[in-house]
Amino acid sequence: MNKKFLWVLSLGHAFTDLNQGALPAILPFLIMSGNLSYASAAGLIFAMALSSSIVQPLFGLWADKASKSWLMPSGVLLAGTSLATIGYLPNYWSMFIAAIISGIGIAAFHPEAAKFANRAAGEKKGSGISIFSVGGNIGFALGPALVTPALLLWGLKGTIVLAIPAIIMFFVLGSQVKEFIPLLSASNQTQQADTILVKDEWGKFSWLTLAIVARSIIFYSLNTFLPLYWLKVLYQSEAVSGMALTIMFTAGAVSTLLGGRLADRYGVLNVVRLGFVLLVPSLYCLTMVKDVTLATLLLLPVAFSLFSISGPLVLLGQKYLPNKIGFASGVTLGLAVSIGGLVTPLIGQYADQHGLLATLTLLVFVPIFGSLVVLTLRKPMEFLHIKKS
Repeated sequence: MNKKFLWVLSLGHAFTDLNQGALPAILPFLIMSGNLSYASAAGLIFAMALSSSIVQPLFGLWADKASKSWLMPSGVLLAGTSLATIGYLPNYWSMFIAAIISGIGIAAFHPEAAKFANRAAGEKKGSGISIFSVGGNIGFALGPALVTPALLLWGLKGTIVLAIPAIIMFFVLGSQVKEFIPLLSASNQTQQADTILVKDEWGKFSWLTLAIVARSIIFYSLNTFLPLYWLKVLYQSEAVSGMALTIMFTAGAVSTLLGGRLADRYGVLNVVRLGFVLLVPSLYCLTMVKDVTLATLLLLPVAFSLFSISGPLVLLGQKYLPNKIGFASGVTLGLAVSIGGLVTPLIGQYADQHGLLATLTLLVFVPIFGSLVVLTLRKPMEFLHIKKS
């Protein structure tokens, strides 16, 4: 396993996905400036999510035909510099286009980077893909932490800070990819000389996609409604309510790395099954308790269940489509994941009508469905190895 390159890819993942975390933090400033209505603000989130999710599998198919390593540094650069301009643009539709372009940059990075992570992981693919995946978790948390102080200090012009990590990562990834491509290519050629890949298992991959959509719905819903639940149901202050997400994401980062190691030791599908099954009682108990200390402690098993399976789900998709790793990564990291963001407004309407407690209780049925999917999912066919004569 090439840990150095994996952590470079993970950092690139973080600097790409921080734009997805930064945009929601920018919206209140755009609204307060009078440039946006609530509906228009939601439209910018929709534009980024939709462009990223639809285009990402297409980039994956392109990457499968031949190595497109330049997509990684170019994707990071496009995602960050496009969003950095949003505070300078004169009207809503120019902002809408900037959000779309940023989404395309995000879509360009993921499939090729996930394919490289698979190759750099060597035999410890669970650990390798989880190192790559944890970068996305860090990026979502890093985005608001980076852009909010800049907006408070400089107003909307502060969005320009998003260009800094993008430009830095463009040069870092560009130099590192040139260094590691010969090593990874030699390793890949050796593996191909000893291995015959089995056929792609499209049926299993399609079934797996349903589980990824289920996880995505839970992730986006908790990301949206957990601070409000702490505020409105547990009657905590805004500061304490905001810490709930910080605790979940911190525990989630550790759980992502742990999930990869468990996958290498006990099997990818077994870890995915454990995560979904454990999420059902964890989420249910969270809706039952009214003591904030106990609720905070319950965030730990919820985070473990939700985040430990993120890397294994991506790896499992790659195992089901061994000849289409780029496309599999584009779907598991993009299309299926973004569906959760598109469903969240519907869950918000349910919360308006029935309350936050009823909404979180309703969410318990989502991991039940996900558990049924993964428990009936069959293992991927193993590679057939042929020894050299």
